[in-house]
Amino acid sequence: MKSTHPRPAALLAAGRRVARSLLLALTLLLALTATGAEPFATGQPSNSPSELKNWWKNSVIYEIYPRSFQDSNGDGIGDLNGITSRLDYLQKLGVEAIWLSPIYPSPQIDFGYDISDYEGIDPQYGTMADFDRLVAEAKKRDIRVVMDMVMNHSSDKHKWFEESRSSRNNPKRNWYVWRDGKGQPPNNWQSDFGHSAWEWDEKTRQWYYHKFYIQQPDFNWNNPEVSKAFDNILKFWMAKGVAGFRFDAITTLFEDPDWIDDKELKDANGKTFLNNYGDVSLDDARTNNLPGVHPVMVHVRTVEDSVKPNVFPGRRVLIGETYVPTINDLLRMYGTKDKPEFQLPMDTQLGFINKLDVATFRSKLNDVETKIDDNTPLLVFDNHDNARIDMRYGDGVHDTAITRVISTVLFASKGSALFYYGAEIGMKTTPPTRKEDVKDPVGLTGWPKDKGRDGERTPMQWDDSEYAGFSTAKPWLPVPPNKDKINVKAEESDPNSLLNWYRALIRLKKTNPVFISGEQVMLDTDNTKVLSWLRKGPGKGAIVTAANFTAEPQTVNLNASSAGVKGTRSKTLLKSPDTSDPATIDKVELPPFGVYIGEVE
Repeated sequence: MKSTHPRPAALLAAGRRVARSLLLALTLLLALTATGAEPFATGQPSNSPSELKNWWKNSVIYEIYPRSFQDSNGDGIGDLNGITSRLDYLQKLGVEAIWLSPIYPSPQIDFGYDISDYEGIDPQYGTMADFDRLVAEAKKRDIRVVMDMVMNHSSDKHKWFEESRSSRNNPKRNWYVWRDGKGQPPNNWQSDFGHSAWEWDEKTRQWYYHKFYIQQPDFNWNNPEVSKAFDNILKFWMAKGVAGFRFDAITTLFEDPDWIDDKELKDANGKTFLNNYGDVSLDDARTNNLPGVHPVMVHVRTVEDSVKPNVFPGRRVLIGETYVPTINDLLRMYGTKDKPEFQLPMDTQLGFINKLDVATFRSKLNDVETKIDDNTPLLVFDNHDNARIDMRYGDGVHDTAITRVISTVLFASKGSALFYYGAEIGMKTTPPTRKEDVKDPVGLTGWPKDKGRDGERTPMQWDDSEYAGFSTAKPWLPVPPNKDKINVKAEESDPNSLLNWYRALIRLKKTNPVFISGEQVMLDTDNTKVLSWLRKGPGKGAIVTAANFTAEPQTVNLNASSAGVKGTRSKTLLKSPDTSDPATIDKVELPPFGVYIGEVE
C-alpha cells in the first residue's frame, strides 16, 4: 500500500507550485491594474432586470471558428469540448456571448456553411450531448451561445435538395431555385465564389441557382414551405437553450423575379474589368439586398418572440450579416417599432473601411451613432471571411498599436461590440504560399489573386508549443510561426500586452456607467490625424477618448465645452504604453498610434 502522507520533497515541490501560482496571480492583477482595470468576476457584471432583458444593447460578443479554436481529442480539428475547456478564458476576457460558426453536419466543402442537417452536430465537432454541456457550462459563467443560421442555401447533400433534384415533379422541387436555359445559363448572374451562379443538372435538365459554391444551392424563399421548415429549425435550437442567431448571407435570400442580367461594372474610362476569378465584374443588384428580406425577418422575429427563454432571462438576439451600401439600408434592417427585425444588424460600413482614414472613420462612426434612431449599433472589424486587422489596417511595424486603436473604436463607442477569436492577442493573417495547401474553395477558384480565407482561420495561439496549445496533433491548417511571441500565455503576464489592453477596455465598457449608456459626440472634427469623441450621460461624468491614427506623435485638444461639458482636467481611465497623463485636456500628447481615455473633472 502506498503512503498517503507526502514526503518532504513532495511538500517542497507543492510549496513551489503554490508560490508560482500566487506569483502569476499577482502578475495578472498588476497587469490589469496598470491598464486601469480589474479582473472580471463574471462575464456580465451588471444584472439589473432591464439590462438582463435587453442584455445585447451594450454586449461583448466573440466569434469562434470551431475548427480553429481548441482541439480536445487530438485529431487536429477544433471541437465543442475544446470550446468548453476555454470558457474560463472567455469569462476572464469579459465575453458575454459566443457566436459559433456552423457546427451542423456538413460535407465541409465550405467548412460548415454547406449544411446537410440543420438539427444535428457534425461528428468532427462532437455530439449533441457535448453541445448541451457547452451551453450549461457557459451559463455558469454568464456566457450565452449564439448559433449561425444559414437560410440562403443548404448543402447539395441535404435530403431536401436530393429530393428536389430527383425529378421535376418532386414535392420539394420548388424548395430551391430551378430555371430553364437554352444551352446556356438563364442569365449572367455570378457566384460570389467565382464564375456562373447557375449549375446544370443533367437528370432533370434544368439549371439550379447558387449564390455561393456549386455545392450550395439556394432556397426558394417565395415558397412558404421553406419558411415553415426554418420556423421549426429555429424553435429546435431555442429549445436547446441558445441565446440567439447570427444570420449568414441574409441579404441574398431573394433574386430578381424577372431574371434580368446584372449590369457590368466599368472603370473611369468606361471599360469593363475582371474580378479575382477572371470574370467580368458585375454589380449583383438583382441578387442582393432585395426588399423580400424584410418580411422574412419580421416573421423570424415573431418566431423568436414566441418561444420563452429557458436558460437566460431576457430576449434572444438576432444578428445580421448585413453588408449594405448606406446607413439608411442599415436602419431598415432594424425594422420598425410595429414590425421589428434584427436587434443587431452588423455595421460593416465602419469596420471594413480597410484604411486608417480619420475623416472616413469619423463620418461612418457618427452615422451609426446618430442615424439609426434609438437602435443599438453593432460594431465589427473582423470575422472569418476577411483578412485580420493586421493585413487590412496594419503597417507591419506598428500592428499591435494599430490594433489598440481599432479596438478602442470598437469598445469605447456606444453600442455592442463583436470581435473574432485571436484579435485580442494580435493574431496575424497567414495565407497559404502554395495552391496545393489551400483548403478554402474561394482560394481554390481565385488563386493566385485571391488566396482564400485560410489566412484568417489558422489555429488559436494559446502558447509557444509546437501546435500553439491548440492540439496535440498536426492541425487542419498550419500554425503560424509567430506563435512563439503572439500567444495567450506570453501576453497574460505582460502588463503592456494587447490581451491585457482588451481586458481593460472591455471591463471599462461593461462597468463604467457612461460607457454603458452615454451618448456619443465627435470632438475636434477638423483633425485629420486623431479621432476623438466624447461620451456623456445625465448626472454622470463625461469621458473623452482620443486615438492617434498616424505613426507620428500628435497633440490634440479635447476641450468639450462645445458639447456642454465643463472642465479642463481629466482622470485617466486607460492609456496606451508611452502615453502621458495630460495636465489639461486642452493639450493631450499622443505617441504614434497612441490612445488616451479620461474622465473630465
